[in-house]
Amino acid sequence: MEKSEVLTGVDVTGTSGTARSVVKKLPEVTLAFWIMKIAATTLGETAGDLFAQTLRLGYFLTTIALFLVFVVTLAVQLRSRRYNPFFYWTVILSTSMAGTTMSDFMNRDASAKYLSGGATSLGFGPQGLGLGYPAGAAVLVSLLLAIFLVWKVSGMTFRIRDIVTFRGEALFWSAILVSNTLGTSMGDFLSDSSGLGYGGGALLVTGLLAVLAALMKVPAVPNVLLFWIAFVLTRPLGATAGDFLTKPVAKGGLDLGTAGSSAVLLAVLFGLMAYAQVRERRAAGRPVRGEPAPVTRRAGRP
Repeated sequence: MEKSEVLTGVDVTGTSGTARSVVKKLPEVTLAFWIMKIAATTLGETAGDLFAQTLRLGYFLTTIALFLVFVVTLAVQLRSRRYNPFFYWTVILSTSMAGTTMSDFMNRDASAKYLSGGATSLGFGPQGLGLGYPAGAAVLVSLLLAIFLVWKVSGMTFRIRDIVTFRGEALFWSAILVSNTLGTSMGDFLSDSSGLGYGGGALLVTGLLAVLAALMKVPAVPNVLLFWIAFVLTRPLGATAGDFLTKPVAKGGLDLGTAGSSAVLLAVLFGLMAYAQVRERRAAGRPVRGEPAPVTRRAGRP
């Protein structure tokens, strides 16, 4: 919701009195950011269902595997010295995939409602905790509030454009993982239990996002608060969109399948990531592959 500023070249004075250059690690929050966020979360929904349901690995094993993927991608992001769109959006994608199966594992069970084709089980290990969407959402909301409380007590900023420390990033990504899991629960509730269906759920979330966009013009409402609410709400939008693409026609979906939908969404997301990478290199003054390097002139020469 808020438009971040590029932090490259900002001087920050440390305790020693010397200034250091701070390089931004997170992207600018623009319209392109939200488009990529929705694409990544929709892919996270279809890809999570692909591994857990289509390939029948189950929620338990898939959650463990995708959480490990999240840890690896997060390590790469944290070690990076500057913002890299591929690193950043790969972590967003991994949190979306892990959030999908974590939510399903928390909320669902082995009942026929969640198992298709006459199956009696789904993969190895527990089929699910069966908490249900309200209880699962309450757990996730509590966990997210606890993360924000620790964040507040730490004294570090909530503003995305000002997060430049390792601890700040760690708290940011912890909140991202939990918020994506919470958003999945909200999306599944809207699609499965609310009676709105996939289309109705998507329209409701879109309407709420429009309200948030309008609130940006209200000075009394902090943009940081609007950002985090929007970040949670774009996840159920992706969840309902993913279900709409993959679920059977009899259930209100397009029945495109998890594999085909995931492949198309992955191509779209990689295209957007490549575009973001080109823009980032241009903004930083670095030549893009295939383009001539900028010509620099020495002082005193025409």
